[in-house]
Amino acid sequence: MNLPDSFYLRTDEHAYQPTDAAVGPWSPELLHGGPPIALMARVLREFEPRPGLEIARMSVEFLGPVPLAPCRVEARMLRAGKRVELLDARMQAGGRDVLLARAWRMQRQPDCVQPVQDPFTPPALPQPQAQAFFPGIAHFPYAHALEWRFVHGGFDSLGPALLWARPRIALVRDTPTPGLERLLVMLDSANGVSAELPLHAWSFVPVDLQLSLHRPPQGDWVGMDARSVIDGDGIGTSHTTVFDATGACGKSLHTLFVRPR
Repeated sequence: MNLPDSFYLRTDEHAYQPTDAAVGPWSPELLHGGPPIALMARVLREFEPRPGLEIARMSVEFLGPVPLAPCRVEARMLRAGKRVELLDARMQAGGRDVLLARAWRMQRQPDCVQPVQDPFTPPALPQPQAQAFFPGIAHFPYAHALEWRFVHGGFDSLGPALLWARPRIALVRDTPTPGLERLLVMLDSANGVSAELPLHAWSFVPVDLQLSLHRPPQGDWVGMDARSVIDGDGIGTSHTTVFDATGACGKSLHTLFVRPR
């Protein structure tokens, strides 16, 4: 299928227009969460930047579905500091707030401590694969805007998943997409790739995303080792190790509201 060259166009200082590439599996009028979350990270990264400070932790709250509509994203400083600072950002679209985000930016000081490594070993990148998505769900542009390579699991199977992915297009037209933003374009798919219930019969909606990084991801390809757990009362979580070719970069967590469709 033909794709736009980016998920977003920048139309003003704080204004963006999403493209069809960001549309998710639920409706042609609603976006997948990955591109909007990545856009929030970009705005937070660019807000009053200072050398050496990088996002080490980011949390996002979903206030409702994100429409295929122009949006505004603005950030502010909540807690300033020389080495550690807290920011937040708000996305407005369709006449309402749709996303809230907070980020801790921390100073990186090379070789200031003996590292303690995560024992996770990244799998080899598989050869190109046929792209298969949710059974019973029509193809949706967001899924085609990334290349997916599964080591095990998949959109078309239930249970944990181990995979690599990379965006085929830019986050924002005519600008580079750094490692954190490439990761976040993919990461909101963790609950989908590790689904324990069929999407055509069940809704397992994430109400948030929390990501903690001990280092930024590097390279074109980033990966997820994702699994979901669900309580009988209809609350669940998806927890994920995120990685690149060097090793683990951090951990993420979704909280899920689970109900039959």
